[in-house]
Amino acid sequence: MLEPAEQYKQYRSYSYLEAGVDYPDIPMAKEVGRVPAYAGLELDTEQRARTERLLTENVVISLHDHPSVFPEDLAGDLREYIRTGRELTGFEGLARSGMTAVFDNVMDGTCCISSEGGWKWTDVLHDLGMRMSDLAHQDYLVKGESLADIRAAHADGKMALVFALEAATMIENEVDRLDILYGFGVRQIGIAYSEANYLGSGLKERGDGGLTYFGERAVTRMNKLGLAIDLSHSGDQTSLDVIKHSKQPVFMTHCGSREVWPTNRMKPDAVIKAMAERGGVIGLEAAPHTTLSPAHPKHSLESVMDHFTHLVDVVGIEHVAFGPDTLFGDHVGLHDTFSKNLSIGQAHGHVEYEKQPYVDGLENPAECFYNIIGWLVSHGYSDDEIAAVVSGNIIRVLEEVWF
Repeated sequence: MLEPAEQYKQYRSYSYLEAGVDYPDIPMAKEVGRVPAYAGLELDTEQRARTERLLTENVVISLHDHPSVFPEDLAGDLREYIRTGRELTGFEGLARSGMTAVFDNVMDGTCCISSEGGWKWTDVLHDLGMRMSDLAHQDYLVKGESLADIRAAHADGKMALVFALEAATMIENEVDRLDILYGFGVRQIGIAYSEANYLGSGLKERGDGGLTYFGERAVTRMNKLGLAIDLSHSGDQTSLDVIKHSKQPVFMTHCGSREVWPTNRMKPDAVIKAMAERGGVIGLEAAPHTTLSPAHPKHSLESVMDHFTHLVDVVGIEHVAFGPDTLFGDHVGLHDTFSKNLSIGQAHGHVEYEKQPYVDGLENPAECFYNIIGWLVSHGYSDDEIAAVVSGNIIRVLEEVWF
C-alpha cells in the first residue's frame, strides 16, 4: 500500500454537510488497517522498488470494485445506513491504492431504499445522483466517462471513477432507460445479477433460457450507446448468446474459472474462451469465498492467482485483467446480512469451503493492486506483461467499445 496521493486533500464523504443533522452519524469501518497487512509477499528491496514503480508509472484500472465504506457495526447499523440512500466513498483508501481508475459498481443489489428486493429504477437513480453530488464537492476523484478522462487523471495524479452497474434489471422492459443511465455517466452494465430478468438468465437459475428477444434489443442499444457489457453474473447460455449477439467485445469483470473452483459463480472455460475469441477480457474476482482453489482453499491472494495462472494458460495473458470486487468494511458480514439479495447460497451450490473472515491480501481497494503487482513481480512477469493485465487489456477493449 502506498502513501496517500499528493493530489488527495483529505476530503471525507459528504463533509460539506453535518453528520447527525443532515444524515445519520454512523460509525464507519476503517478504510486502512481494518485487518492485518498481508504477510504472504516476501519482496526484496529491488522488487519493492519495482512494484511501486509499476504501480505509479502505469495506468492501473480495477475493472470491478465497490469503493464504498460500510458501517463498523453491520448488525446494528447496516439497514439504517442503506435506507438513507447516502453511501460514503472511501476517498482516503482510494488515494492509497495506486489505481488510476476504478469501475465503481454501486451497490444496487442491496440498494434497499424503497424495497427490500433492490434493483429498483428510482433507487438506482437516487444512488447515482447522490454519489455524484459527493464527487462534485471534491477534486481528487474525477468522473470517468471516456478513456481521455482516465488518461488525464493519470497525468494529473488523480483517479477516475467510472460508474458501472452489475445488472440491467432496473430498466425492466424499457430499452430507453439505458440511454438515461448513460446520461447519468454509467459506462458499463451487466445483463442479469444472478436472478433472471427481462434480458436473460442469471447464474442462480435452475434453467437458462438464454438471451431474450428484449435482451437482444438491449445489447444492440448498449453497443450503439458505447456501454461496455459485463457477463459476470449471467447464466452460461445467456453469456454465450450475448457474446454472439454483441458487435463489440464484452467483459466478465469479476469472476474466475469453474475448472479451478466448481461453483456457479465461476465461469466455465468454454464460455471464457468464447468471450476471448471475440476480443473480450476477464477480470479476476476476489470477493470472499469466490475464487478459491484446491491448492489454496483459505481465500487469499494466492487463491486468486491460481485462477490467474490457469486462465493465462487457457486464453492468453492478453485476455486477463483484475476486477477484485472489494469494499471498505466487513465484506463477509455484508454477504451474511444480504445473502438472499446476493444469491450467496445458489452461487456456491453444494461446494464446501472453510469460511474465512476476509480475503488475505485482497481485503479492500487500498491494498489490492500493490499486492497483485508485487506477486507478479515476484513470479517473474515482465513489465509489459504486468502493464497489460493491470490496464492494457482493458484499454484495448474500451477503445473499441467506448468509440
